[in-house]
Amino acid sequence: MPELPEVETTRRGIEPHAAGRAIREVIVRRHDLRQPVTPGLDDIAGRRITGVRRRSKYLLIDIDDGRVLLVHLGMSGSLRVTDAAAAWRKHDHVALTLDSGAQLRYHDPRRFGLVLLLPHGAETNHPLLARLGPEPLGDGFSAATLAAACRNRSATIKQVIMDGGVVVGVGNIYASEALFRAGIRPRTRASRVGPRRLARLAEAIRAVLGEAIGQGGTTLRDFVNSDGNPGYFRQRLFVYDRGGEPCRVCATPVRRAVVGQRSTFWCPACQKP
Repeated sequence: MPELPEVETTRRGIEPHAAGRAIREVIVRRHDLRQPVTPGLDDIAGRRITGVRRRSKYLLIDIDDGRVLLVHLGMSGSLRVTDAAAAWRKHDHVALTLDSGAQLRYHDPRRFGLVLLLPHGAETNHPLLARLGPEPLGDGFSAATLAAACRNRSATIKQVIMDGGVVVGVGNIYASEALFRAGIRPRTRASRVGPRRLARLAEAIRAVLGEAIGQGGTTLRDFVNSDGNPGYFRQRLFVYDRGGEPCRVCATPVRRAVVGQRSTFWCPACQKP
């Protein structure tokens, strides 16, 4: 699933092509995504895109009348900039043709994503967005907020940092990598992690996400960014998806277990309970 760095990479790739452009045409080839594409989406034809934002793993395309087009990439989706004359691929479902001749095309083989048009003023109260925690790269996330979330929590530290109400966008890959950098085992009870280690973890979360964005995300199966190219952060993963392989730091075999129904990886030597 595309995680925060992949979505932010997509946003950065799309915004220069979309911001300030008028929408010349809206094409919907399939409506049956995870939720149906908003009926009457072509009502935004003739309107202008004023910006492209990201909230957690959601892309928010601002329309000049105050409405917002919410796009979620689901398990296998991508939003690419292409020429409007380019041939459509099998799983291209929705497109916005811009007055520049470029087209924003939503591609989603599994159809687990979303393309929803939110009314003016409905964004902050929408069920998908209303209960989200702070952005990990913003001022609202810190060692103090992480410590408050961990206090008296019996859940594992990995489950806590993947809780979107605590901090958004820390998916399975980056949770494993941040915990490795902080030297904390993923199955450690959150309430047992002391202030200094939580401070290291908060900094590790920011660092690993920032580096992944700089590398264009992580390609594990079929993620590609807005221009159709893969991300390269996978080459820098220390533990994720490396079960049984030697740790890149100490050569101890990386271990794998299931935590919260997700595969989890750690080094038993570099990470402590």
